[in-house]
Amino acid sequence: MEDIGHPADGPADDGTEEFDLCDHCGQVVPVRELLCAMVPDSSALHPSDPDLDGSRVLTACGVEHLAELVGQYRRRPFVPEEQWAGKICRALAGQDDPVPLSLVARLSGLSVEQATRGVEWHNARARAWRARYGGPAEGEQ
Repeated sequence: MEDIGHPADGPADDGTEEFDLCDHCGQVVPVRELLCAMVPDSSALHPSDPDLDGSRVLTACGVEHLAELVGQYRRRPFVPEEQWAGKICRALAGQDDPVPLSLVARLSGLSVEQATRGVEWHNARARAWRARYGGPAEGEQ
């Protein structure tokens, strides 16, 4: 479900005007003129609040561009494993040593089954990337 409208926060109180970019065309737009929508996106991870994972805020300079962007995300499947893989990567970003899967699950807020499926999804994408572009085989550095 999309949440469409103007951003909740307005211009800065100090009289300076704030700007953002249209996600469709890249045009610089005053924040007060932006149109926004929140759409489901399994690749979207909030940097600090896991409750906001899976939602992407789109910004646009006009109705036509916002409609095009929302349409693109409506056509993109929501893949839970993609989101779980991202949660795992975020949770392990500060880890240098191998971490047991049960701890991975706990650190990322997932069940062990979700963590397993997220790791499998990530590893399958990594193998596909290596097959396409080259790189070290699994286990090599």
